[in-house]
Amino acid sequence: MIRRLPQSLVVLLALTLVLGFAYPLLVTGLANLFFRHQAEGSLVYQGGRLVGSTLLGQDFTDAHGNPLAQYFQPRPSAAGPSGYDGASSSASNLGPTNPLLVGFVPGVNTPPWPNGTPGRTNPFATPEDPNCVPLSTAGGGTPVYENLSGLKLERRDGVYVCDPNTVPERAIAYRKFNQLPQDATVPVDAVTASGSGLDPDISVANAMDQAPRVARARGLPLATVVGLVDRHIEGRQLGFLGEPVVDVLLLNQALDRLR
Repeated sequence: MIRRLPQSLVVLLALTLVLGFAYPLLVTGLANLFFRHQAEGSLVYQGGRLVGSTLLGQDFTDAHGNPLAQYFQPRPSAAGPSGYDGASSSASNLGPTNPLLVGFVPGVNTPPWPNGTPGRTNPFATPEDPNCVPLSTAGGGTPVYENLSGLKLERRDGVYVCDPNTVPERAIAYRKFNQLPQDATVPVDAVTASGSGLDPDISVANAMDQAPRVARARGLPLATVVGLVDRHIEGRQLGFLGEPVVDVLLLNQALDRLR
């Protein structure tokens, strides 16, 4: 066995040099030669200042975390406690019947669960949200859905305060923010987070729903904003993969250049 030690060390050294140094340097060199912008992170600058990346979603909010009406808004994010945290890329991984995703659906997941059977009504329903999942007054507003006994649930003006991160609540907020009818269809990407939580794109339907609100906030003709959206539509990958999308950061940059 000792006789094979020199050969083993030579193989180890050779593989370290080839796979640990030569191959990474070759790949890095080719990436910088042919795809320099992507290799450097697809960074976006405005006025000499770094404002983001075309590959990473980010929020467009004021100092209090409220979405800015004059900007197109990205899809929701589950990356980090407040979302859009590049160091905490993640999805919610909630199941299709989880109340924290779809709300309390009568006959499916509505409490209480006597003998394992879901209730026929949602005892926490509000006039706006029949699928309301209430927040607990304890634990910093922790959503409550697994054990409702003995917990103080937050109420305001006689109705429960609903978890704002369920799909029904996001749909309600989306319609209000964009001044859409109460029964308007909401694009799925407007109320669900992506697998990474950092998707930089939104669907064309989502962008078009937001265009009137952005036009009003900026005092621009709607046709101008819609035309800007049209010019920023990116087609399917390789012509057949996925759906056409709009990069939110690039679109908002174009908006700022109109001033």
